[in-house]
Amino acid sequence: MTVAYLGLGSNLGNRQENIKKAITLVGSLKNTTVLKVSSLIETEPAGGPPQGKFINGAMKIETLLPAAELLKAVKYIEETLGRVKTIKNGPRVIDIDILFYGDEVINKKHLTVPHPRIHERPFVQVPLSEIRD
Repeated sequence: MTVAYLGLGSNLGNRQENIKKAITLVGSLKNTTVLKVSSLIETEPAGGPPQGKFINGAMKIETLLPAAELLKAVKYIEETLGRVKTIKNGPRVIDIDILFYGDEVINKKHLTVPHPRIHERPFVQVPLSEIRD
């Protein structure tokens, strides 16, 4: 099993409910267990067009899914919850990012781990600090 950390964000609809549904769906993935979930914080949007505030959080999971399969699974969860990609950094029902995947360093076209902008995003750092061992 690999321990991975995911970042969660929502600024459309019932933001807290969107995050809770995402956590439930991640936990229902085959061979995946939710180990810890951070508290949720409200934050200003970072970049993109003018838009509403976000609710952000993070979760620690254990999974047998390879990183690429985990990415496919979380993108499917985003779609299931109603995410529609419009403009870069635009408003979204749900955003799920793979922040860390074990000790792996991955630099592929659609997946970079550790997430390259963690250090510039307090809305990721604060929830992550609650659940990181």
